Amino acid sequence: MHPQAAAILDTLHTVDAQRALRARDPALAGRVQAVKHYQHERFQRTYADLLGSPRYGAAARFFLEDLYGPSDFSRRDTQFARVVPALVRLFPKEVVHTVLTLGQLHALSETLDTEMGQAVGPGPVDLAAYTAAWQAVGRPADRERQIALMREVGDALDGYTRNPLLRRALQLMRGPARLAGLSELQAFLERGFDTFREMRGAKPFLDTVVERERALAAELFAAPVGR
Repeated sequence: MHPQAAAILDTLHTVDAQRALRARDPALAGRVQAVKHYQHERFQRTYADLLGSPRYGAAARFFLEDLYGPSDFSRRDTQFARVVPALVRLFPKEVVHTVLTLGQLHALSETLDTEMGQAVGPGPVDLAAYTAAWQAVGRPADRERQIALMREVGDALDGYTRNPLLRRALQLMRGPARLAGLSELQAFLERGFDTFREMRGAKPFLDTVVERERALAAELFAAPVGR
């Protein structure tokens, strides 16, 4: 098997393992979902200005729903796992690398969310409960890696907008992608490309997201808990 195909499958297996762990413990599954909903609402608060911006609003919504959303992507991922070899064979190498980065981000985020669910108490998640769980989980290096992977995905999508040949290649992939069962991935890539193209340069947007996420992580690690 192609090394990148194997690496992508490894990330999907990690996500599968996290879902299986939650499936065996409905209480844990509920707490993880509560954590995800809190994170989704937190993103809306943190980036209210970007969500309302004519230039950055679409990109902020893309991040909110496709990278930070609480949706269950299990069906998509199961279908995706069956066609990873086709993805590596059919898509340009730059796209395959971005898919691998996205898979690494997905796997790390799901792992951290499971640990947050194990650390948070029952009931709705508020700032105090979230902060306590964050500090109990720790893993500051992985929190930083999560931000770095998010930035890498964003930089890749921004780079695609300056490569008209790659955009044309993506358009030509619609038919083969549909036949190979990769329509959702194709739609994600095209949606990301078009969203980032509308910004006419994503660096200010990505710089803002990285700065705020790092500041939030530092604040959560430093915050007193239990008062």
